[in-house]
Amino acid sequence: MPTPTHRLTPQRKVILEELRNTRSHPTADEVYQLVRKRLPRISLGTVYRNLDFLHSQGLVCKLDKAGSQMRFDAFTVPHLHITCVRCGKIVDLPAETATVKLHVPKDVPFEIQGHWLELFGLCPDCKSQSRNAGHGKHDHQTK
Repeated sequence: MPTPTHRLTPQRKVILEELRNTRSHPTADEVYQLVRKRLPRISLGTVYRNLDFLHSQGLVCKLDKAGSQMRFDAFTVPHLHITCVRCGKIVDLPAETATVKLHVPKDVPFEIQGHWLELFGLCPDCKSQSRNAGHGKHDHQTK
């Protein structure tokens, strides 16, 4: 929770509420578009600064490894993400549903402080489009 010196301003509260109302893992620009519906005079810079603040307070997660643009997630319970390699859609995967065994040899002189596991593939929509495109191409060639 924010410290008393770093209270949730009205802008921060709206940004956090909008992030909590979506599971789409929006970019800062997408958060800006969502927030502008409620706060039409807010600037993109204000959204960026407040997303950084909310991240520093542990209220949102930055997904800086998922794709080319930084994305944000207000669901801070430990979980994994799966990213579609075609459309960039990101979905949550509860951590307890995936099993990964990590072994770091004792002779590695690092103090491990965390890790990042990135899953990627085709989402159901893109997979379906690939199948349909493949069938259409095949049908065309056999006529």
